[in-house]
Amino acid sequence: MARIAGVELGPNKRLWIGLTAIYGIGQARAKELCAKANVDHFKKIKDLSEDEVNHIRQAIESEGRVEGDLRKEMQMNIRRLIEIQCYRGLRHRRNLPVRGQRTHTNARTRKGPRKGAVAAKKKVAVRK
Repeated sequence: MARIAGVELGPNKRLWIGLTAIYGIGQARAKELCAKANVDHFKKIKDLSEDEVNHIRQAIESEGRVEGDLRKEMQMNIRRLIEIQCYRGLRHRRNLPVRGQRTHTNARTRKGPRKGAVAAKKKVAVRK
């Protein structure tokens, strides 16, 4: 089992699919990395030699941020938006959709489960 960028890759997967388990690498970027490392992207991960794994590691390191560094950078970007109190930062702070989606209906993923309707008080009949 290959360990790249702190992630254990499944041994029975093809290389370009296995690389997508790393945060920040999608299918297109995985194929580009395989081409850059001169490794066949259709190979299964268990069939990779140690040399090929090292080439892939070097290609990922030279490309840019993945996993922890990328997550940290994204969190810092969101924190900056919240600190400068821009509209997007306020939406992040209130856990509401950030990109202009409607919230009157929908947006349940961000808003959470519906709040139940408050039970109305019973009207007491006035007797004279």
